[in-house]
Amino acid sequence: MPNTPLKIASYGEILWDVFPDEKRLGGAPLNVALRLHSFGVDVSMISSLGNDALGKEALALIKEKGLDTTLIQRNDKPTGQVKVTLDKAGSASYEIAQDTAWDAIAWNEKNAEAVTAADALIIGSLAFRESGNILDALDEDSTMAETAVNLEAIEVLAERSKFTVFDLNLRAPHYDLEIVAGLMEAADMIKLNDEELELIVMAMGIEGDTLEDELKMLSAMTETPTVCVTLGSEGAMLYHKGGIHTQVGFPAKVVDTVGAGDSFLATLVYGLLSGETAEDALEVACAVGSLVAGKAGANPMVTNDEINDLLG
Repeated sequence: MPNTPLKIASYGEILWDVFPDEKRLGGAPLNVALRLHSFGVDVSMISSLGNDALGKEALALIKEKGLDTTLIQRNDKPTGQVKVTLDKAGSASYEIAQDTAWDAIAWNEKNAEAVTAADALIIGSLAFRESGNILDALDEDSTMAETAVNLEAIEVLAERSKFTVFDLNLRAPHYDLEIVAGLMEAADMIKLNDEELELIVMAMGIEGDTLEDELKMLSAMTETPTVCVTLGSEGAMLYHKGGIHTQVGFPAKVVDTVGAGDSFLATLVYGLLSGETAEDALEVACAVGSLVAGKAGANPMVTNDEINDLLG
């Protein structure tokens, strides 16, 4: 455990996951932030909500959960919403609203100060879905303040970050592979799932005989020393400091998979930055991900007793 609380900045979307019977607060960067907060981490959440009723409700709920809201902006775009559909196995599919508040997180020097002071910066691909179209439209006279392009901001923030974690959330059609490749190269750690890995290795021309080979080659091509792939119920594999670490999945009666990968990532990053071995950090991360998949919503409470019982 670290002698002082870890400081982590999480950048990206805050939105409402709209299920057939209810709505729940979510967004991968917020889910990661809330799980880290539950571990006692000092988290700075960098995002934007709309000046609408949903934005007001979201901000109040985040405050209720005890997360610092200082760097959560408000703008005139609508607060993000995602229609979530669950299949019989609890696996989720998503219909994501376009042109929302988190698509335009305005540049703010306070954001940069928070990232500079943090032990890590966590970003996801969804926050940069509009960047390709916007960058094509920019002229030579455009400035960061005028465009408020998330991608421009993250380039500056990543330069100031001690350790940048890039969480791929490739929801078609909300990504640009060229931008994703650039973000992977800027990161110190990449996390993706097995379907995303398959897409990336095909796009980058990686031809590994095994999953281990693919992780090593992706690490080499992007110059990213740590790469992790989640494998659903089969667990996860981590390439870290030149070694491969594998963890089998823990049994779970899946309620829904929303947020399970986010809690996995939060737990893994926390473990690695806290000085745990890669094996231990990966094991606990898989356990927490499994527990979250067995509960409703992206941010259910997970107790230490539950984690320890699952670990045996």
